[in-house]
Amino acid sequence: MPLSHHMPELAALELLLAVARSGSIGAAAREHGVSQQAASVRLRGLETQLGVGLLSRDPRGSRLTPTGVLVVEWAGSLLDAAASFDQALGSLREDRDAHLDVAASMTIAEHLLPAWLFQLRTRQQGLGQPVTAVRLTATNSDSVIALVASGSAGLGFIEGPSVGSGLRSTVVLTDELVVVVPPGHLWTRRRRPVGPADLLGTALVMREPGSGTRSALELALLGALGRPLVLHPPALELTTNAAVRGAVIAGAGPAVLSSLTVHDDLTAGRLIRVPSQGLALRRRLRAVWRGGPIPPAGPIRDLITLATP
Repeated sequence: MPLSHHMPELAALELLLAVARSGSIGAAAREHGVSQQAASVRLRGLETQLGVGLLSRDPRGSRLTPTGVLVVEWAGSLLDAAASFDQALGSLREDRDAHLDVAASMTIAEHLLPAWLFQLRTRQQGLGQPVTAVRLTATNSDSVIALVASGSAGLGFIEGPSVGSGLRSTVVLTDELVVVVPPGHLWTRRRRPVGPADLLGTALVMREPGSGTRSALELALLGALGRPLVLHPPALELTTNAAVRGAVIAGAGPAVLSSLTVHDDLTAGRLIRVPSQGLALRRRLRAVWRGGPIPPAGPIRDLITLATP
């Protein structure tokens, strides 16, 4: 049964109990950290809402009316129950904050999340908060979405353009895909950049379907060519970025990978970046969660904040 509109706010009842203890609206106001005028307004509002007089006011102080005595007696039991409820909610929040399952696509899990998790731990320790135990699942973007949607993960990070129905998301970073080949590959001697048709007609070393990297490449090719794609069969189809990099270095074929993934290989000369044109290879990295438009308070929101520059 819904509560009636006469049901008062708990804060107003707490103020009334303080007046009953102290015999003074001024003393009750100081106890609750408000002005005497604000306390008087709140108490008169309580009387108006209930439709009864609760206090007799005179220069010597304020006394409960017989009705006020009855209301204070009932309010005491109600406030005790509310305090127990508040304590129980606090325990739930502490349990929620103690553990967090995070799922992340491979590029984010390998190159970004370790630093974010360290920053979260450092922040919690600096604030004197319990440190959240985080369990990370590294998988492709489609699997991350499925884990968050099912509730198996409280927070996900994806590279793919699609978020999935029923989930909320926010962009945390942008990333760029680059075309890479091993030293000596014929593409390193090209006089013009690699274009969409070149990639479409080449046996690439690729991530598996469902990965954010592959989805972003296919979307870029579709946007550039404006027609259904018929990709050349992959030279190899692998489930980790490390495996793709290793295959390219070994000479299996070109690949299109995140600049985060190949940064060290490019610096060391193990891979060569080939210029490309006609492709929108920048993509957005997103955090995804279930629930309202604002991430849940606690480690989920804190981790998203740390991931966002």
